[in-house]
Amino acid sequence: MPNSQPTLILVHEPEKACFDRLVADGYPTERATEISSYLAQSTDLAPEFGQLAGACEKRGLAFTAVELDDAPTVLTKADPARTLVWTLTDGVAYFRGGASPALARLNGLKTLGADDSLFALCQDKFRSGAVLSALGLPVPAAGLAVPAAGLAVPAAGLARNGAWLVEPPASPAGWFVKPNRLGAKIGIWPDSRITELGHALELSRRVFAHYRDDVVVQPYVAGRNARASFLGLKPETGVEALGVAFVDSGGDFQTMADSMALYGDTGQAARNAGTYAEPELEPVAASQPAADRAIRAVAQKLIAGLGLRDVFSVDLRVEADDTIHLIEFEVCPGLPCFDFRDYCRKQWGMNLADAMAESAANRLRS
Repeated sequence: MPNSQPTLILVHEPEKACFDRLVADGYPTERATEISSYLAQSTDLAPEFGQLAGACEKRGLAFTAVELDDAPTVLTKADPARTLVWTLTDGVAYFRGGASPALARLNGLKTLGADDSLFALCQDKFRSGAVLSALGLPVPAAGLAVPAAGLAVPAAGLARNGAWLVEPPASPAGWFVKPNRLGAKIGIWPDSRITELGHALELSRRVFAHYRDDVVVQPYVAGRNARASFLGLKPETGVEALGVAFVDSGGDFQTMADSMALYGDTGQAARNAGTYAEPELEPVAASQPAADRAIRAVAQKLIAGLGLRDVFSVDLRVEADDTIHLIEFEVCPGLPCFDFRDYCRKQWGMNLADAMAESAANRLRS
């Protein structure tokens, strides 16, 4: 890319490109709309590309937003000495954003965020659960929960279209069923929490028919939903800068309909109609400081043992006795989402555009 300035390239996969590809692959329009909605952060951030360009210019950077399909050509022409690639959207199954950091590495370009191997791992919840369990992390899907005393050891099942690939363990509290590769911390439907394993197989048939995906069946864990957000604004930033908050939406878990109501075109329509309602955020440390410390320790293990860096988020369940359960990690957290914007304001005293530009400038200088 012929440019004398250091340049931030933000690579993203638009919802429309994903939607068109899914329809061409035979998905019904409704299903393609639901699946592509996971790329809503591209839709939500696009109106702010001008603001992001201005924030970069103040810091001596050029800014280029590149759609994923154009990334091979653009990254091939980029100057390795002056270019930083930030991948906004991930994916290795329905979505293809995981190709971006691999393309950057192929062309010798610096990246902000985790390496491309983690882009693949985080999208497969059954496999990522096994890896996180091997690191001794508190993963309900296949690992350890860390209570005040003793250890709970739930394991996950895996089913495909009504048949078990791995049978789940017994669970007096019931189970939770979620897609393996589609977003996957959410239950698609309100009946995703179950008490009969026959229902899990029925849900696996439904998920396969709708999305062509397997389901993870894990022991249900009680508690409040929490999210830990991280942006390494400065190269030396550690877990002290983690933002750890309860995310209370009024429900036990998020459904597909809940997710779509918050982001993208559906979320914008809700804003226009005056029906948009963000979940409430509450610092975990305010009411459960021991759980906050435990979550930071988990984040440190993810950084040291797994290689998370620069920008990521972690979703957890927190019980009243400070037991924590790691649900998933994200290498491409929803930057324009309400919670990450709140994190940037509270932790860094910046809006999203300035926080992103400052992080990029510091990485290019390091």
